[in-house]
Amino acid sequence: MQSYKSDARFSGVPIVVGVSGGIAAYKTCAVVSALAQSGASVTVVMTKTATRFVTPMTFQALSARPVITSMWEHELHHDPQHVALARQAHAVLVAPATMNTVARIANGFADDPLSLILSAVDVRETPVLLAPSMNEQMWNQPSTRRNIAQLSEDGFRFVGPAGGWQACRTVGAGRMAEPWEILHDLAEAISQKPNA
Repeated sequence: MQSYKSDARFSGVPIVVGVSGGIAAYKTCAVVSALAQSGASVTVVMTKTATRFVTPMTFQALSARPVITSMWEHELHHDPQHVALARQAHAVLVAPATMNTVARIANGFADDPLSLILSAVDVRETPVLLAPSMNEQMWNQPSTRRNIAQLSEDGFRFVGPAGGWQACRTVGAGRMAEPWEILHDLAEAISQKPNA
């Protein structure tokens, strides 16, 4: 396992980390911790099913910021919360990006806190990095392939998935990229951001 070293490219950078409901959410804890250690301002947004795998309190402790789990939570701001977060973020990471989440984003749904925030992000200005995580059969479904192709065309970026041991006791493609790979690609995306 590769260790993580603090990266100055994250210092002072506002980043939204979206967590959807998959076992790989445990890896996202390491990503959020590393971002916080590097000085990033991390806001974690969780789907309802994500909270079944890792608690919001875990991400709050790692990020030192409140975790968004509802579309109806609002910070004191002139803009609606999802618009404010989308405007402030210098990058958005979705990890894990499950089959369901990939499908929702590709088809323009905006009825949970994560998809709502993503609906307000201009991917031409703000890099959005998706880290897919799903069973090999789910990854190879024609619908998933179509959704990935559509998101790529729309300007979303991907890290992984990798091959390897999966929670369903099989070995194959669909395993979420390791935290250090995600952090590397996220730093690269931020450094390439227009007006970075």
